[in-house]
Parts: sequence; structure tokens; C-alpha cells
Amino acid sequence: MNKRTEVVVITGSSAGVGRATARRFARDGARVALLARASKALDGAAAELRAAGCEVLAIPVDVADAAQVELAAERVEQELGPIDIWINAAMATIFAPVSEITAEEFRRATEVTYLGAVHGTMSALKRMRPRNRGKIVQVGSALAYRAIPLQSAYCGAKFAIRGFTDALRVELMHEKSKVSVTMVQLSAFNTPQFQWGRTKMPCRPQPVPPIFQPEVAAAGIHYAAHHRRRELWVGYPAVKAILGNGLVPWLADRMLAKQGYSGQMDEQPVPADRPDNLFEPVDRDFGTHGRFDDRSRLWSPQLWATTHRGTVAAGLLGAALLATRTLLARRQVRPDRIERDD
Repeated sequence: MNKRTEVVVITGSSAGVGRATARRFARDGARVALLARASKALDGAAAELRAAGCEVLAIPVDVADAAQVELAAERVEQELGPIDIWINAAMATIFAPVSEITAEEFRRATEVTYLGAVHGTMSALKRMRPRNRGKIVQVGSALAYRAIPLQSAYCGAKFAIRGFTDALRVELMHEKSKVSVTMVQLSAFNTPQFQWGRTKMPCRPQPVPPIFQPEVAAAGIHYAAHHRRRELWVGYPAVKAILGNGLVPWLADRMLAKQGYSGQMDEQPVPADRPDNLFEPVDRDFGTHGRFDDRSRLWSPQLWATTHRGTVAAGLLGAALLATRTLLARRQVRPDRIERDD
């Protein structure tokens, strides 16, 4: 009997990590539902997948509106079939000090990034729990553990998603449910958010180097959707930030106080006509990548290692056995003794 084709829902899938993730699932032949605000970017993402032979359903949705998300979930199941995987990747951010962000801007960023993930999760659970199967993937960030200056709204939302996800995970464990939830914590990626996210800084925003291409994140998300992991960290900068903050948060505070501003801006002033997608979508298709292709990495050794634990463990065991054997052999070697007459 042939395995049923997966049905995958991805929010925030019109650009960046969400779009790269849609392309990764399309390679498997999955049926993919793209949820994002109506724009040329959503149309472009859908056309791109169709050209690759993917069965795709593009639904204009503002994830901040729970009713819109629920209607989209109903439509997905009617047109594509039962949802197997739901990925929450929608986000909105503001590059500015807290003192320069309005209450309305905080609310909007929180509704999209945090409540958008909550709304998506609720609609997914409504369908997955009765079937007792399914996977929910929250696209997070190292900033869910280590907050940085100029991104208080985004960091706060990612912290909230982590708390929400941890609580939900335990509830599912208590129910002995086969529905699982995981969170993928990302490093810095080359996405269009640095070209259209709202900023109040004098120079153009940039991700804190080192920077990875969105396809690296997509590989991690795809892996997390098919394996039972509590969390998956993508890129060694995420590992360093999460572990370092757990061990010496005071040191991270001091480093960020000195470098956190300059590290998030390049030397070019913000253009007067720069787009802004906080409250309204930018009606332009920026594609998957941002403007940092020449500085972005196509591969993460850390991600390879964490997704190939068996191979790494076998390699380390083999190396340990070889080292032990070599050491023992050296200890057994003794120089020939030359007997002399007194």
C-alpha cells in the first residue's frame, strides 16, 4: 500500500524561511498550503511551487486573526486532505529601542508573531487531536532564549512562543497523545525581513553575522517535522547564544550593550522609499533570499551533526577505540634488552 501524500500547512510562506520550507516539502511531493497576507509574494511563491509540480493551495490570511486562520484550515482539509504537518513561521518585527516603539506597534508585532503561532496551533490541534496524529512545528529563534537590543517586540514574542509550546507539549504528554509539537531555534538568516521590516534606526538593518541561507533553516524544519525532537537548534551561533546565555547571561548583556547596535546595522542609510510590512503587506515579491547572498553560508556543520547523531556517535566511538588500541599497543612494546657480562 502506498504511503499517503503529506499535507503540509506553512504560515508566513510568501518569503524567507517559510518560502524555503515550502520548497523543501514540495521536493518530497507533499501537498502544500501557503498561508500569508495577500500580495505578489504569495502569488509568486505559489507559482514557483506549481512550476515544480507541487499541488499547492495559496490562501490569503492574516494570522493575527484567529477566524481567518480557522477558515483557512477548513479549506485546506476540504481541498488537500487531512493536515499532517502544521508549521508556524509567520513573523513581524520592529528594529528600534523600546522607547521609540508605540503600543500599537508592539501589539501588532505580538499578534502576528506570537498569537499567529497560537492561532495556527489551535486550528491544527482541533483537527489532529481527534485523529491522534500530526506534527506542529514552531519556527523560533535563538532570540527565544537570548534577547537582544533593538528587537524587544520580536524577542518577547519568541520567548512567549517557547513558553506556550512547552506548556502544550506537557499537556499532550499528559493525554498520551500521538500529536507532537517541537520548536526549531534558528540563527541569523538571509531573508527579506531586513528589507521590509519596520525600522526606526538611521542605517539599514542586517542580521548579526554569521548569516545562513534560508534553505539551511528549511532543512532543519523539514527534519524536525519528521523526527521526535523536543527542540532543534540550527546553526552553531544559536547553540552558542542559547548555552552561553544559560551559563553567563551577565557577560552576554555586556557584550550586547557594546556590540548589539552596530552589529544589527550596515553603513548605508535607510532609503526614504523603503517598504514596511508591519500593518500592510508589501505588494512586491522579494523571493526567498534577502540582500546578503554574498555573505551567507549554504551549509551548517552543526545542523548536519545534530541530524546525524548515530553517524557522529559511531565516528566518535570508532575514534575512541582506535586511540585506545594504539595506546595499548605502545605500552606493550619494549626495547630488546642487551645482556652484558659483568
